Amino acid sequence: MVWPFRRKSRRTLARIAIEGAIAGPTRERVLKALRQVEQRQCPALLLRIDSPGGTVGDSQEIHSAIGRLRSQGCRVVASFGNISASGGVYVGVAAEKIVANPGTITGSIGVILRGNNLSKLLKRIGISFETVKSGLYKDILSPDRALSADERELLQSLIDSSYGQFVAAVAAGRQLEEARVRGFADGRVFSGAQALELGLVDELGDEDHARRLAARLAGLDEEKTRPVTFGKPPKRFGGLIPGRALARELHQALSLELAWSGLPLWLHRP
Repeated sequence: MVWPFRRKSRRTLARIAIEGAIAGPTRERVLKALRQVEQRQCPALLLRIDSPGGTVGDSQEIHSAIGRLRSQGCRVVASFGNISASGGVYVGVAAEKIVANPGTITGSIGVILRGNNLSKLLKRIGISFETVKSGLYKDILSPDRALSADERELLQSLIDSSYGQFVAAVAAGRQLEEARVRGFADGRVFSGAQALELGLVDELGDEDHARRLAARLAGLDEEKTRPVTFGKPPKRFGGLIPGRALARELHQALSLELAWSGLPLWLHRP
């Protein structure tokens, strides 16, 4: 038996928005939305990305889920908004086609890992840590001391491995040679127009341009087909209060800085 909503869904252009940092809550919301798109057998997905990137694992899980969706026959087009950098690029290259605005900030392909060396501050205020550990590297990136040369070498090997995964994904998704990708994958950012020249995106245009492309790929009427958004972020009424949205963004930025200390990130950090 074929349920009526499935017949209708097979003519539905789905839309999922990835906004802000790619981390836990965003990953959960996007993965749930991707499962819904797959279950309803939507023929096409418009993936709107406006993100500076985020954690490595979360970006990889979304990338893999998009790949599974495409393997089921769904045509996926990514639309880059104001910024789609680092992990945003990693997620985007899972799409069949990428459309960016000419002025979109993109690129920043690479990995960053930062810790906080507070040893001088702690010494000044009379705070010291007593550490008992099971192995030489168990307290690596501890905030009360600087890295040793061996620790720095160990972390660099971790970063190099993550970077290699990033380059391989971009090369596969964009059908480029890895050597060519490494030529511009040094953390620099590009405009959408520059990204087009490099082969990082397929076309220049706004979200409506990407919508029309997704509809065409799926054999839908590009004039009449309007996307149905899955996985909408929860509304925040506090955003209506003047200054509240800015305060929330600052709080989120500080929280992420503390939470991500010591983690390899695919994140554009000016």
